[in-house]
Amino acid sequence: MSSNVAAMLTYLPICFIGLVCAILFAFVLDPYKKDRFIRFHAWQSLALHVVFIVFWIGLMIFSAILTAITPKFAIITVPISMLVGLGTLVLIVILMIKAFGNQLYKLPVLGDWAEKRAGS
Repeated sequence: MSSNVAAMLTYLPICFIGLVCAILFAFVLDPYKKDRFIRFHAWQSLALHVVFIVFWIGLMIFSAILTAITPKFAIITVPISMLVGLGTLVLIVILMIKAFGNQLYKLPVLGDWAEKRAGS
């Protein structure tokens, strides 16, 4: 498998398959874990998944609290949750396209962190 395809697979958003691929490519699979390009995208994907999971859990807790106070808040929190999910999906698709195009596209904070982990 070429390095651009392997880097693209680390971002797969389907039921945490991207998270598993990122772990495999960054730590386990021998020819891929030595490639700096793949390692960068794997680390950036891992960071993005962790940030998204933490943010999503926080948003769900915030939603539950607001909805428990007044059920009318569900009218606001449900669309916000949907927009966050859609925005994340769009970001992941953009990152997949950049990785497939052999571009080292760095997210503002996570990209620098991933670059250090990948070994610059």
